[in-house]
Amino acid sequence: QVHVVESGGGSVQAGGSLTLNCTASAPGYTLRSVCMAWFRRAPGKDGEGIALANGYGNKLYADFAKERFSLLRDNAKAILSLRIDSLKPEDSDMYYCAARLGTICHLEPDLYIAWGQGIQISVSS
Repeated sequence: QVHVVESGGGSVQAGGSLTLNCTASAPGYTLRSVCMAWFRRAPGKDGEGIALANGYGNKLYADFAKERFSLLRDNAKAILSLRIDSLKPEDSDMYYCAARLGTICHLEPDLYIAWGQGIQISVSS
């Protein structure tokens, strides 16, 4: 079983930065065999993948996330951090961390078995 817990988020003015943290646990498995990813979903809208990192540090970003979003994965601490710079009001959303067992990772939400409770980011103009 894989479990994730998110932290961070909050309210910020446009142009600011935020860092979200996701802590994973996978008893019986090495964290190198765990895919971790960040998604976001606004009320009434479909979710979208932001970025992922596999257990070896390889990362994949959605096209929209390549400029202002950055991942940092620390397997020693089992943390996947998502930093968002130059925040815009349209970044206001619920952000979710997700994880699954595997070394080949994809940014498809249906593939992930463990989800956090979600973190709200609100960006004011």
